[in-house]
Amino acid sequence: MDDNNKEVQQEVTDKYSLRGRVFNRLREDILSGKYERDEELREITIASDFGVSRTPVREALRQLELEGLVRIIPNKGAYVTGISTKDIHDIYHIRSYLEGLCARWASEHIGQEGLEQLEEIVYLCEFHEKKGHLDQIVELDNRFHEIIYEACDSKMLEHVLRDFHHYVERVRRVSLAGKGRAEASNKEHMAILEALRERNGELAEKLAHEHMIQAIENLKRCGV
Repeated sequence: MDDNNKEVQQEVTDKYSLRGRVFNRLREDILSGKYERDEELREITIASDFGVSRTPVREALRQLELEGLVRIIPNKGAYVTGISTKDIHDIYHIRSYLEGLCARWASEHIGQEGLEQLEEIVYLCEFHEKKGHLDQIVELDNRFHEIIYEACDSKMLEHVLRDFHHYVERVRRVSLAGKGRAEASNKEHMAILEALRERNGELAEKLAHEHMIQAIENLKRCGV
């Protein structure tokens, strides 16, 4: 590759890395609640905060609009849409079916190492639940689901579920903090693990689906 081509390739890489950095940071800030619903996201302010030009900011905002987190009004600006309570419930209902499918497929592909990692997570969660360590429980809960996503052998399904999982991260923390939910959730994880270990795809799908339904019901009890 000659020097001119290398320079062009580097410019393209830099452009997309900048857009990705701005996009990921803005999405994280929106999902964490840093920005209020309907708050305007000013290109010039964001560009200044990130030390970039307005171009990667504009591209990131367009990508966020595609994800439904931002709406862009022509000649006015970009405004935060965020995740509403209805969105949260919709995500959990959709996840209930996709998580079931993921568990079914994972039962066909997960290896011994993955099963051992899931078992370790269940035992660690049991320990931290008794100690009241919410941060560790949330982190372990994330990892439990990620291992199953990785084992399903479908990059498309894994991508969708990772996004959904990330979208509701804040309310999952609220849910796991609810009385008795962390303990119940861990027991549900144990049942899913046993189904995976037995290569029982039908049962794994059923249990993963029910796990999400229980999460929905708990959110309602928590007022979400």
